[in-house]
Amino acid sequence: MQFESEEKASSLLLLSAIVAIIVIFLLLYFEFKNLKLAFIVLINLPLALIGGILIVYFTSGIISIAATIGFISLFGIATRNGILLVSRYEDLKKEGMKGLELLTKGALNRLNPILMTAFTTGLALIPLALKGGEAGNEIQSLMAIVILGGLLSATLLNLVIIPCVYRLVYREA
Repeated sequence: MQFESEEKASSLLLLSAIVAIIVIFLLLYFEFKNLKLAFIVLINLPLALIGGILIVYFTSGIISIAATIGFISLFGIATRNGILLVSRYEDLKKEGMKGLELLTKGALNRLNPILMTAFTTGLALIPLALKGGEAGNEIQSLMAIVILGGLLSATLLNLVIIPCVYRLVYREA
């Protein structure tokens, strides 16, 4: 009975994650009115998954319901960082900036907001992640651990991968 309930909950969460990704993509498309830009921002999701999956592998080794909820939360944070960077690139492009100057200035302009989001979220989650051994904190702890791992990889890789992909997609930039 418990196995069936967990199986149903896992299926529902997987469906929720897929719906969340579709909704995120639609919101990005409506924000930018451009499929290419929406896909560039969505690249942050696999970047976040890298850290989340690695940290789960090295801690519990199990993708549970709590971990899945952590991944869904992580998608929102990773998407926000991508939006910050890509929207700045678009603003600089409208100002006439091009090439490496556009990519460098855009990344430097958004470095502080991206790092502030990552650090404040990370600092808030560290106590939850460390309390995993205490009764009643198992779910919160695993969610926090997934978000912390994904946040680390998404933040670091966002500032490297997104500019490169943007440059490849918009060769004139």
